[in-house]
Amino acid sequence: MSDPNSVPNSGPSSAPKPLPPRSYYDLLGLRPNASVQEIRRAYRDLSKLYHPDTTELESAIATRKFQALNEAYAVLSSPEKRLGYDYKIGYSRLSVMRPLSANAPGGPPPKSYDPTASAYLDPTDRPLSAGELFALFILGVTFIGCLILVFTIGLTQSNSAL
Repeated sequence: MSDPNSVPNSGPSSAPKPLPPRSYYDLLGLRPNASVQEIRRAYRDLSKLYHPDTTELESAIATRKFQALNEAYAVLSSPEKRLGYDYKIGYSRLSVMRPLSANAPGGPPPKSYDPTASAYLDPTDRPLSAGELFALFILGVTFIGCLILVFTIGLTQSNSAL
């Protein structure tokens, strides 16, 4: 006999499936105004989690999720593609309207430009490595040595000419 309070077993197909992410930002777990560094960090973390060779998920599921991550990163890491994608989903990076308090004479002062808050950074804009810093140090020392040598030769030659 069946219990009237029990839920009939409708099998594994009746389990609620999670909705697919609405955007590449949702897929990476980010906001649309995320910086390039945040996008890169989220992609690296999720790609380690869903890479078919390192995950415990089924191969087909892991491959599908990993390909979706790669597609999202390919679009969001390219400034041109990201701008087109943002336009397509209706996200604007421009602040068209300012709050009324910012326009008032006694309102808060305007925010200064913060270059680290920029969504698009030049790919060559990165911190220097230890080797690059060492090379710059050697170049500086060489330059100073050359200047000292020029002044020394100039002073000794000027004394002998007199």
